[in-house]
Formats: sequence, C-alpha cells, structure tokens
Amino acid sequence: MEGLVKKLNRRNFIRVSAIAGGGFVLGFNFLSSCSPEQRPGQLIDLNAFVKIDTNGEITIMNPNPEVGQGVKTALPILVAEELDVDWKDIRVEQAGLDTNKYTRQVAGGSGSVRESWESFRKVGATARQMLINAAAMGWAVSADTCHTENGMVVHKKSGKKAKYGELVERAATLDVPQEVNLKSNAAFKLIGKRIANVDNQAIVTGQFKYGIDTKREGMLYATIIRPPAFGQLLESLDDTAARKSPGVKQVLKFENKIAVLGQSTWEVLQGAKMVKAEWKDDGILESTTDYSKNLKSVLLNEPKEESRRKDGNVLEAFSSAAKVVELDFEAPFLAHNTMEPMNFFAHVKKDSAELYGPIQTPERTRTRIAELLGIPEEKIAIMMTRMGGGFGRRLMSDFVEEAATVSKLAGNIPVNVIWSRESDMSGGFYRPMYSYKYKAAVDNDNKLIAWHHHSVGVGSSAASGDSFPAGAVANFQVDTEEYKSPVSTAPWRAPTHNFIGFSEQSFIDEIAHKIGKDPVAFRLEMLEQAKNNPIGKVNYNPDRFATVIKKAAEVAEWGKKKAGNVFQGFAAHFSFETYVAEVAELEKQADGKLKLKKIYCVADCGTVVNLSGAETQLEGGIIDGIGHAMYAELTLTKGKPDQTNFNTYRMIRMREVPEVEVHFIQNNEKPTGLGEPGLPPAGPALANAVFAASGVRLKTQPFIKSGLFA
Repeated sequence: MEGLVKKLNRRNFIRVSAIAGGGFVLGFNFLSSCSPEQRPGQLIDLNAFVKIDTNGEITIMNPNPEVGQGVKTALPILVAEELDVDWKDIRVEQAGLDTNKYTRQVAGGSGSVRESWESFRKVGATARQMLINAAAMGWAVSADTCHTENGMVVHKKSGKKAKYGELVERAATLDVPQEVNLKSNAAFKLIGKRIANVDNQAIVTGQFKYGIDTKREGMLYATIIRPPAFGQLLESLDDTAARKSPGVKQVLKFENKIAVLGQSTWEVLQGAKMVKAEWKDDGILESTTDYSKNLKSVLLNEPKEESRRKDGNVLEAFSSAAKVVELDFEAPFLAHNTMEPMNFFAHVKKDSAELYGPIQTPERTRTRIAELLGIPEEKIAIMMTRMGGGFGRRLMSDFVEEAATVSKLAGNIPVNVIWSRESDMSGGFYRPMYSYKYKAAVDNDNKLIAWHHHSVGVGSSAASGDSFPAGAVANFQVDTEEYKSPVSTAPWRAPTHNFIGFSEQSFIDEIAHKIGKDPVAFRLEMLEQAKNNPIGKVNYNPDRFATVIKKAAEVAEWGKKKAGNVFQGFAAHFSFETYVAEVAELEKQADGKLKLKKIYCVADCGTVVNLSGAETQLEGGIIDGIGHAMYAELTLTKGKPDQTNFNTYRMIRMREVPEVEVHFIQNNEKPTGLGEPGLPPAGPALANAVFAASGVRLKTQPFIKSGLFA
C-alpha cells in the first residue's frame, strides 16, 4: 500500500509561534476540509494538537476523555508515528475541553481511534514536513532530498543532520504545506507494536490523581440524598440533627434531593444519616416481577410502533413454512458499577464556573451547565480527569449538574460532590431491562426463509434493524418498543448489542440445532447469501465477517474431539464496525456441573494501533461480558433497588475468569471500534457451550440461576 497524499486547507490550520521556551504549536480543525464521512449516530473525533520546544521536548495533547480504553496512549501514537520520533521522547498531556482547538471531545461508541485515524496522523505528517522544509531552507537544498529519523532531519548526500528542536523556530515561520504524505502501513514503526499505557507507572505507584482526589483551598465535600425508590417525591425534611453533626457546614434542598456539605467525605456521609426525610410515592411503584410480566404482555400484542426494518413478508413466509422455531429471552437491569463512584468538582462564581472531573461528554455537559446556571459557555471551563471506569454511565451529566448547583446554592464556594457506593448503585442509571421474542421459519430444504424479532425495553427500545442476519434472510422484520417507567436508564457498555448479541446468537444456534446444521457452517451459509444475493441493506462486509468466523473455528479446533469432557459454544457479532468471533470451552465435571475454562477470540478491527492496548480491550470486554451474563442482576421492589453494594450485586471474581486467547485479522483497513465489540459475543458463546454440554438452552440472565455451574 503506497503512502497517501492528503491535501490541507490553510484556513483550517492553526499555528501559534513563540510559545514559552520557543518552538511552535500545531493544531488542526479538519471539520470542513478533510473530515471522514460522518454517519448518523456515530461519534466523530476530528482534531489534534502537538507542541515541539526548542529544547527538543515533544508534547502531544490527548483531547479525548480517557475512560480506561487507552485513548490517551493510542491517539498520540498516531501523531508520533507520522512525526517520526522515538516514543520514549514523547510527553503526553490530557487536554481540557477546548472547542476552538478540538472538535467532538467524546468517549463513547468506541469511536475515538476509529474517527481520528487520518486527522491525528496528518498532524504528525504536517509537522514533520514543516521541519524538513525548515532544514532544507537552512542547508540550501531541496526538501525532497531530506528525510527524517528518530526526531531529526537528515540530508544523506551532505551528511548534515539537525534535531527537531534546532529547527522549530524557523519551521514556525513557514507556510503550511498544501500536501502531506502519510506513511504506508509497511513503514510503521510504532503503530501495531505493544506500547505501555502512558499512565501505568503513576497508576500502579498510587501517584495518579482521579476526580475523586480533587482538593482546592476552601473546598467543601458534599454528598447527595436521593429518593430511596424510583418514582418518589420529597415530602418533608428535618435536618436539625444533621446540622449539629461534627464537620457538617450546610444542608441544602434542591430539586428532589438533599445535599449535605462538610469538611470531609466521612463527616458528610455521617451527617446524611441524621437527615430525617419523608418521601411520598408518585404513582404506582413497580417491582422487577411487575416489569417482567408487563414486558411480556406487550409482546403478546401486535407491535404499536413502526417496524425498525421490514424486508419481504414474514407473515406469508410463516404461513408456508416447513418448520417454525421460536424462543423468548429476558435481560435484567444492570448497574454500571464503575470502580470510581460518581464525583465532580465545581466552583461556580458570579459570572463564571470551573468544573473538574471524570466525564465522557464534556462539550454536551458544558452546554447543559450553561443552561442551568445562566452563564455563557465561554465562561465555563471543564478539565477532564482520567476516569476510574465509565461504561456509558459518565455519558450522563447529572452528577456534574449536581456539583454546579450545590456550589452555587452554597454561596459560590468550591465543592467536590462524591457519591457513596450505595448512592451510585441505587440512584444512578441502569442498562434497561429487556424482553425479546424471536420467530424463524425454514423451508423443506432447511433454508432459513423468515426471521421476526419483537422486543420491548424499559425506558429504551431494544433492537437494531441492521444487525446480522439482516440482509441474509428474504423475509426479515424487526419490531421494538419502549416501556415507560420512572427508572432511569442509559447506555451500558456496547448499548443494545450487549444483550442482543446474546439473544440473536443463541437463537441462530437454536435454529441450527433444529435443522441439524453445524452452527459455524450455518452462519457461513447465511453470510454467503448476504454476499451473493443480499436482501435490502447489508451494513457489514460478509467476507470480513466470514473470515473471523473461520479463523475462530480454526484456532479453537471447532468440531474436533477435545481431550476430557470438554464442550464448545460459538458466537460472532458485528458492532462498532468491528467483527468478533468467540468460542467458549466448558468442562463438565464429575458431579455434572459445568466450569468455563477458556475463550478463544478473533477480531477484525482493521489496523491495530497499539497491540497491547487492543489485546487488553478485548480481554476486558470478554471478562465483562462473561461476568455480567453469569452473575449480575439488579432487581427492584416497589421501585427500590434491592442491590446497593458489591455484597449483594454479584460480579465476576478472579478465580472465575477463564483463560482468554486473542487473535487479530491482519489487514490494512482503517481502525474500527474496540472498546466494546469483545463483550457482545462472550455471553452467547458461553450459553451455546452450555447447550452443547447439557441440552439446556439458557434464555435469561444471570446464568448462575440455572444451577448448572460449579
């Protein structure tokens, strides 16, 4: 693959010279000149920023929120690769929200690397070309006769060399190149290698500071008391005892909440226990059993909303089918349970505000805070800290709004609002509870001729119209509805895909079993249909999808007799433009109980930017997917969460984590999403292995309730 020539629009180039210590700063806004094609519902990252000082120090800013997905390392790698520097000479800094320098600073949808692939590389390539031009001018030679090596420009014929730091002042005076050459994949020195996370040393030594660690002079800590059940309103409040509690400075009522402010987290948490609040029910408060019954009743009726997708005529196909296969599935509410609970620092002044903490959507949050406080957005500063987990929870801005509101009501003083674990788990947002109904038809030749999906979710619809096997079935219909509820729901890692991956892949296995076909062969057969005779829109590449399926079957030795009492299950899913296939291996023990031993994973995520980061993202996603499918569930009793801490909300334990073997399909395609795609196939691979071992089809989560596991 040859290097790419990319044209730049000078009007979209930002250069600031004469920075402290000399040197120059390079920044780009590619929104109007060379942004990738934007697709509805996807998160687009378009900007970058690099600084080179006269002393040779190179600083690369990471503008996107770091939520544990490794973006603070991966994005600077893209710049450093094209800049042609040694990684050990790079310094990485986290940028704050700055819509003048950066565009779309978001962590979500596995989109940071995917949508920054070209723009960040252009930053490095442009800086490198300007340094070459500066050296060529000083040496009175053609720039075409110069090249770069590890942070210096070299003129091979004369033997002259110059370090970048020696050239930056002249480079800052030059015009921006109209064209830059990007490296071919074969020329990469950093991209595709294993590079340690830039924060690892500080994290493991305890030096790294998270939002929860924020301290400022004159700052008070605050905790928030919320309704104990979803659908309750504050009726009365007696804070007499709380105000007398040691360290408590203020007790404030706002919206439907109560804030307790004091000198330490311990003191405000103790003070909060002394607040006497009376709450009244605002309507009927539903329990988990109510939701389960009501969701299933919705599925007994004809869909009320327009079909998400409708190819052919499923009713006609079912009427003439040789065989009909049906299965129902149910998903529980899930908490996000980030290791670092919700927190944010805010100092609201008369006409400005400073905000500091862990947030996945800083720009959208600033807009919300501006509306809330009546302060212009340009007067609100948001600095992002690295997050102790997000999983979609920190896409929401409720905890930031609380901090800003409390700071203002308390007299414009700095506050750090910190949620307790109980508050975080019982008063936050959940992965919606879902109910699914699947129906498929096959003809006399055992060919799949119809597929109907009908689903309903609490507070959210529960399906994607384009998910596989869409495009591979002549008659294909997807219907999904929302069940209104006071329970707050939000995106949870791999939104929608996190459960539909389980239900679809389990149903595909059930169809294969009913018609006597190998599950892998059945999937490949459908992909051939999508490739050679597609039905409607096909939003995945059948060849790339088939490749990961074949490779996973190969590395796991699918279909071969395994030593011992070992059974396998297969699943494959396409999400966030990435193809992932997984094989789970179970061992049936002497007492008949099942134990998960290993997961094989093959992914096609295009060009791998940081191999170690890519591996850990898939491993983490698989463990997360297995853990939540096996153990996690949040239930409600009359609107009140039953699980409020880790002693009652079951998470996967270290001894329960299986061996994970990861493989990547090597190609020169642009990178795709990787923070979430490893999760959806994990649960169904395990469930399909359970069926192979026991003949039991798992249809509800958590699986541990089946009694099948050791």
